[in-house]
Formats: sequence, C-alpha cells, structure tokens
Amino acid sequence: MFPSSRALRLAVGFAVAASSLGLVALGPAAPAQAAAVCGGNVSIYGTLADGRLTYTAIAPNTGDRVKTLIGPDLGFTPKAMATLNFNTVLVTSTAGELYRVDVQTNDNALALAGVTRIWESGWTFDKMTYDGAGHLYGTVAGQLHRYNVSQAKPAGPAHIAQHVVIDEGFVLKTLAAAGDDVLVATTSDGKLLSYQINGVGDWERSDLKPSGWSGVDSLVSPGGGLYYGRTNSGMYWYHDVDPTDGKGTDIAYHLDDPVDASGWSQTLLSAFANDCTYQAPSTPPSTPSTRGGQITRGEVVSRAVNWLDRDIPYSQSAYATDPDGDHTYRTDCSGFVSMAWHASSSYTTYSLPSVSATIAKSDLQPGDALNTQDGHVVLFEKWVDKAAGKFSYIHESNPNDDMMRGQDYLDGGTDGRIAGHAASGYVALRYDKIVNG
Repeated sequence: MFPSSRALRLAVGFAVAASSLGLVALGPAAPAQAAAVCGGNVSIYGTLADGRLTYTAIAPNTGDRVKTLIGPDLGFTPKAMATLNFNTVLVTSTAGELYRVDVQTNDNALALAGVTRIWESGWTFDKMTYDGAGHLYGTVAGQLHRYNVSQAKPAGPAHIAQHVVIDEGFVLKTLAAAGDDVLVATTSDGKLLSYQINGVGDWERSDLKPSGWSGVDSLVSPGGGLYYGRTNSGMYWYHDVDPTDGKGTDIAYHLDDPVDASGWSQTLLSAFANDCTYQAPSTPPSTPSTRGGQITRGEVVSRAVNWLDRDIPYSQSAYATDPDGDHTYRTDCSGFVSMAWHASSSYTTYSLPSVSATIAKSDLQPGDALNTQDGHVVLFEKWVDKAAGKFSYIHESNPNDDMMRGQDYLDGGTDGRIAGHAASGYVALRYDKIVNG
C-alpha cells in the first residue's frame, strides 16, 4: 500500500509538490520541529474502498511515517468516521447506522475486538469528527451538529446524547477537530478555516488561509497545531506555531518533506484527536501600564473585562475605580473606553479622536474602538467571523443595561445598527499608546 516514506521524501521536490498539489508554498519549509507536545506517535485510522480498516502511526516532530497496518473488513460500507481514543473508532454506514469499532491491537498487526452496531438509523452525516474532550461533531446539508459522548466505549443513545444543531452555513470540503471544541476545515475554493464552538448559534470563525488548500481531500489533526492533509494520494504535514491566535501566518508547510508523496488511498481518515497539546512558550510577565502611558492590547481587554465583571452602573456623572484601584473614570461609554486604555483622563466621544488615530474598520484589533460622535463608543474585543464582518465588543451601554458584551456586524446586520446607533456613523479608532501584546 505504501512505498518507503523516506525514499519518496527524497524523490519529491518542493517546487513540484507546491504546483501539483494546489497548495500555496510560503518560501522554504520551516525546520521539521512541531509546536506540539504529544503522548506518542500520531495515530490515524482509515478505511479502504473494500471496507478494511487501516492504522498509521506518524512521528509528530519529523513527519516520518512509523508504520501502516491493514486490518479486517468492517462488514459494512463506511460513510463517516471519528476516532474517540487509541482503540475506539465510531463509523457510520451508508445505511445510516452507527458502529463502534473496538481495536484489540495495533502494534505489529491490526486486530479488532469487535464491531458493534450501537445505532440503527439516522446517522447520515457526510463528515464526522471527535474533539477528544467529549464532543462529537457531524455535518449534513450545511448544518453542524454536536453530541456529548460520556463513555470511552459508548453503547448507544445513553452515552451519545444532548444532540444540538450548532448552526447552518457549514458547507465544508473537509472537517477535523483540532482541540476542545476547536474545528479546522477546508472549503472547495481552497480556504483553510478554524472554528471555536461555544454553543448553539455561538461560534467564532478564523480564516487561517484565504486560498491554496483546494487540493486537500482529507484533513485530520491530533491537536497541538498539527495538521495532516491528503492530496493526490500523498499525505503532507503542517504545524501552526501558535494555534490559539486565530491566524495562519505562522503555519509551517513541509511540502518538500511529506509523510508520503503517494499511497494514501483510504476513503476515510480520522486522527486520535486532542492527543497532542499546544505548549505556549514561556514569556516574562509584561509590566503593567501607567496612567497615560503605553499599554498592551491584552491589558486593555483585561481592564475592560474587569468593569464588565463588576457590572459598573452606567452614569454620565458618577466615577468608578479602575482595576488597580488607583484612578477613577467616568462611568459612561467614553469614560469606560478611557479607563480600558488607561488614559490620562475621562474623554468624551468628541475628544477620544484627539488621543487616537482613525483606521480602517477591517484593520480593527483587540483594544481598538468604534466611535460615533452622535453619542456612543464601544471597545472592540475580537473578530468572531472576520470574513463576514462579525465581531464582539464590550461597552457601557445605557442606564438600564449598564456594562454589556455584544456581537454585531460592521454594517450593522439586518437593522443597520451597532449597539443601537447607525453603523454607518461609526469610525474605527486606535489609541495612540496601544502596542501589541
């Protein structure tokens, strides 16, 4: 099934791989060292066209395939699969059944302890993945579904329950779980996406790559920022240096150093999810800002959340202390932003532009603000779905609601308003003293 991994690796050139796979090559490949801590080799299960199960182990830090084993026929035609743990795989059939496949060994041979049908009908997902933290996801007709899995060896509805539909609009070519409620996916037009799923109708999308992934027909991840994509029957590996930042600029491609350049003929592939974790580099704590001095974006958002957690009452005449307890700021919308910025005084919506610069709304980053001189300002917290213009913000709203966190679109969505004010009147501002961090 597979030629020699190392022989194939030496035979494949970077330029040839980049052009033939439909992938974007961002300069020379980074050194083969993954930003992940794994429990061992990466485990990937699969099914062949004739229904047999496969198992492959890959060294996470080098991308070398350690072994591939082919097991027995599952006895049904597989449609979607998700790996729960090292020796338990869920597989659906084309008839809508759900099976639990129990692996007895995958050491020197792939042998099964049993194949058990645990659901008789209704499992019609075109893609399925497990996040390694109790949540099973599936897509069908553009809907994203989620179940809670309560047992390592689930026996049916008692152990796979609390079914919900997260939302519509998940028309995806591939789907994989990259961590606890974190999904990665590709689209038919070549986007690489990441999703943070918080609940029904509550999710955040990051566009990691706008194009270049159209050649990937299967995507799996063990977590920790490691991604494995199959294209033209070759398996290629990538690692996201910081998978928590919602950006794809630091994804390292290894197109000249594939797992294998050919031989991956499985109809389905699924990785043991959340077996690898991201370990952030240790950094010295940043020095807290001083009033009117330089301040990091992280501290701005932290100061804002402090007032949100304290639910500081709205007032255009009252003042409240900042998180340090050393200074007070007026408790209306502009006083709140002044406090978050640790500004030298409580500015108004008219005077905030005197200590900030106007930026494009598409360039908004955490800690920036959207200000309208007809009387309101909100603090930009983060993008929820940047491609759609959806974002999260924090503001001192009004005398009835006080501190609030909200979500909206740059164009105001269906009512054309953000926090009750015309979206067209808002100007994006960046505080003069803010720095990344």
